[in-house]
Amino acid sequence: MEGNAKLAVVIMAAGKGTRLKSQRPKVLHEIGGKPLLAHVIAAASQVVAPGDIYAVIGHQAERVKAAVAASGVRFVEQTEQRGTGHAIQCAREAIAGYEYILVLSGDVPLIRAETIEQLWQFHQSEQAAMTILTAAPPCPTGYGRVLRQSPDSPEVEAIVEQKSLTPPQQTVREINSGIYAFKTAPLLAHLDKLTANNAHRELYLTDMAGLLRAAGERVVAVEAAEAAEVLGANTIAELVALDSTLRAAAASRLMAAGVTIFRPETCVIDAEVEVAPDTVIEPFVQLLGLTRIGAECLIRSYTVIENCTVGDNVLIRQGCVLAESTVGDGAKIGPFAHLRPGSQIGEDAHVGNFVETKKARLGKGAKANHLTYLGDAEVGEGSNIGAGVITCNYDGVRKHTTKIGKGVFVGSDSTLVAPVTVEDGAYIGAGSCITKDVPAGALAVGRVRQITKEGWVAARRARQKTPE
Repeated sequence: MEGNAKLAVVIMAAGKGTRLKSQRPKVLHEIGGKPLLAHVIAAASQVVAPGDIYAVIGHQAERVKAAVAASGVRFVEQTEQRGTGHAIQCAREAIAGYEYILVLSGDVPLIRAETIEQLWQFHQSEQAAMTILTAAPPCPTGYGRVLRQSPDSPEVEAIVEQKSLTPPQQTVREINSGIYAFKTAPLLAHLDKLTANNAHRELYLTDMAGLLRAAGERVVAVEAAEAAEVLGANTIAELVALDSTLRAAAASRLMAAGVTIFRPETCVIDAEVEVAPDTVIEPFVQLLGLTRIGAECLIRSYTVIENCTVGDNVLIRQGCVLAESTVGDGAKIGPFAHLRPGSQIGEDAHVGNFVETKKARLGKGAKANHLTYLGDAEVGEGSNIGAGVITCNYDGVRKHTTKIGKGVFVGSDSTLVAPVTVEDGAYIGAGSCITKDVPAGALAVGRVRQITKEGWVAARRARQKTPE
């Protein structure tokens, strides 16, 4: 539906969410690794172009705008939050050129593009002025009920709030989701007729159903396939429950595609993570952000991978932390390795236990197996970095690069003070402090000459026993 100028989407995202007991705007609380509003935008963007999506923002507007600015949606500011009807009044100029609008809630993150499309298609087929997306949750308590003219009719007779339900009406399970489709012309023609005759003194878009029916316009309803899609979160507990639902769905999607996830209920997998078939994920793994993992990998327990690309046949052992890095095919990482942002681990390379990298590039087959820090470093193919090696990349003011060529051997407990280059095939003696470039094929040893004093220990003990 991209590029369809007939249709705009308006997302309600101006509220405070005071019932969450949080200073953060409600729509910026996260589930599945991204803000509630970002989930809604992602779904809507599959139905219309981002430029036809208008987020109505208000509380901490600049913070909300910054959080989703990259999505390409437009913003309408509701400086004073006076209800959903008032939000549409604020968006009047933005939507006036569209034939239809869909109204979504920024705090309903499980809504699917297919359901938005269903609402849009039904609205057109019924030629209605207003279409209400409904749902039938197991427990509808607290929600306004949608009363149809008859059980089989799409025609809506009324929307009745929970506190106003008569005893017979309390048996109705179909609820108003707060998600609507409108013909723009009748909506705008009656928008200023909304009144604030309610306890909160706000203008409710729900009341538009009664106004349009009174004007002889059609108001209809269509039920979502899954009630969970239209449920929001008014408490932290409800928010966490939505997060659990989303992550369980992500794990199920991956397993259906051939990924083995042991104890999936213990794993934290964000909604946009992709994993290729025949990869095995052990319990208590976290796969976050836009992580992409190839085929036939083994991700062992307690590993956290965030916004990384991992090739095929990679082994990531227990307790590793990887962030914003790439790992080539056949590489072996860990246990307890830390790849900080900007690390590029080449094909068949090894990064072993308690090794930390930051903006480091390891070539094919390079190895750093023990207790090493490689920061702002380039390590060539086949080079071996011994235990306890440190690239000293920071001089207190600026960062500098260490360049290590192909087939280099760096002995244990060496420090390489950047900027420095070690050319192909060179050797660095263990315990060296390297401050100058090392030519290809050379041996560099930079350490203080050993001094041995025989009999020193016995003499010291004798002195300690002698009274002063």
